[in-house]
Amino acid sequence: MMPSLDDQERIFVNKFVYRIEPIERGDIVVFRYPRDPSKSFIKRVIAVAGDHIRIDDGEVFVNGNPLEEDYVPPMYADQRSYPEITIPANHYFVLGDHRTMSNDSRDFGPVDQAFIYGKAVFGYWPVDRMGRVR
Repeated sequence: MMPSLDDQERIFVNKFVYRIEPIERGDIVVFRYPRDPSKSFIKRVIAVAGDHIRIDDGEVFVNGNPLEEDYVPPMYADQRSYPEITIPANHYFVLGDHRTMSNDSRDFGPVDQAFIYGKAVFGYWPVDRMGRVR
């Protein structure tokens, strides 16, 4: 999830928030990896159930509109494409901010809501990166 989160950075994960509010586009979620539920992944929600998503040469479109992704620096962008799909009910399309190195929904498809168990909310280590996760 670089540059938003660094490798080995320590974060607080709110495991209760999605009991009282919905998962939204832009949330950084923690979930069980669909191909091996013993592993946890952390990615950004790009599209929610019912959304149409496609990626053309690295540019992400949600419901036909280009997505402004100021959290993806040019050095982390890639040129991969992904065909248009409609996100099924109770699923989310997630991408890592380090697109060239991310194993995400482009590889394993939309994530079932049942696999999502928390929202990254606050980084606490290292101290110089302490603060709200954006």
